[in-house]
Amino acid sequence: MNQQQGEQKVAKKALIASLIGSSIEWYDYFLYGTIAALVFSKLYFPSGDPAVNLMLAYASFAIPFFIRPLGGVIFSHIGDKIGRKKTLVLTLSLMGGATVLIGLLPTYEAIGIWAPILLIVLRLIQGLGIGGEWGGALLLAVEYAPDKKRGFFGSIPQMGVPIGMLLGTLSISLMTLLPDAAFLSWGWRVPFILSAILVFMGLWIRNGLDETPAFKEAQKTGNIAKVPLVDTFKYHWREVLIAVGAKVVETGPFYIFSTFIISYAAGTLGFEQSSALNAVTIATLITTIMIPFMGKWSDKVGRKPLYIWGTVAMMLYAFPYFYLLSLGSVFWLTVATIIGLGIIWAPITAVLGTMFSEIFATNVRYTGVTVGYQLGAALAGGTAPLIATALLSNFGNSSIPVAIYIILAGFISLIAMMFIHTTKAIAIEKQKNSAI
Repeated sequence: MNQQQGEQKVAKKALIASLIGSSIEWYDYFLYGTIAALVFSKLYFPSGDPAVNLMLAYASFAIPFFIRPLGGVIFSHIGDKIGRKKTLVLTLSLMGGATVLIGLLPTYEAIGIWAPILLIVLRLIQGLGIGGEWGGALLLAVEYAPDKKRGFFGSIPQMGVPIGMLLGTLSISLMTLLPDAAFLSWGWRVPFILSAILVFMGLWIRNGLDETPAFKEAQKTGNIAKVPLVDTFKYHWREVLIAVGAKVVETGPFYIFSTFIISYAAGTLGFEQSSALNAVTIATLITTIMIPFMGKWSDKVGRKPLYIWGTVAMMLYAFPYFYLLSLGSVFWLTVATIIGLGIIWAPITAVLGTMFSEIFATNVRYTGVTVGYQLGAALAGGTAPLIATALLSNFGNSSIPVAIYIILAGFISLIAMMFIHTTKAIAIEKQKNSAI
């Protein structure tokens, strides 16, 4: 009984460490997404056309998504060869350091062209860190989870996404209470610099953890891939493609509902920026509460059915979402964001990580889930605000092309789901193969 209690205590600690670390990482990352529209388009990418400024700022937001797969390859290799714990310390250090330096970076007016260059370099470093972070945080939770609670445990790191976003949005909302001149001068820098405190806390918690039981068992049996990336693409390339496709509907619409909406509501529909930020904040709080319940539900009904239900709902909601925004009411702006980000997105993201982990063997699991996730994020995540902005610009501010974009994202992910028959059965088969 004492041993069982000890195992439960360690599992809870791993769960907390996974959640806190993931929240810190995404706080750093989403902070940039929000500030890109409000500040960087003015201070780091100045030109004569405000629309061009905004697209350049969003391009700087999108660029790191393409470096994330490289970060995923590097750190997942370390994670599958050396261990999950050491990798997570490295990723958090990279991410946190880059974020603090962004808060200290001089503007274009002060150092000229070096300002956007250094900003992009720091964004690339962030991309490397986040590339290896998600897979490690996920496996820290899933590989410590009891068999009948894997869906619940796997959903907890996913809470880090909205929690990090909530912290980022709240910090910016507080700073926007300052006069405009003060906010543009120094107010926007405060949340970046203060993230150093959160990073220190995250490193302290992660350093106190042991390796996951699954990885220690792999070490004991010698089931460690020589080159995880090679083995992943040689034996698990189908699963990588499934993960890439499944990620599309989880990430593309998310950035529409959370990042693009801020500039769209304020710049095109005439809302106050604070109204859009408040709507996103409320929706983020709701989805944070919803995610663990969806994860627990997936332990009863299965990951795949819950994911499909969420995807279909997302596709059906695309046009009603923009209709509600067009009503010009702060109330309906908030309701539209709550439905999309707070409710419909929750079951999709809650089961995504666990579903990915169940289709890869232990010896390449870090690499498999990370590469699939980050490739999907690169293709459909960071590009979403940029694509949506370009569609608006080219189609006379019509929301119809953006709604179609959301529907197409759903179709791609549903096609990927067709190739997942029974995730648990696939996982068992992979485990058998890896043991041979």
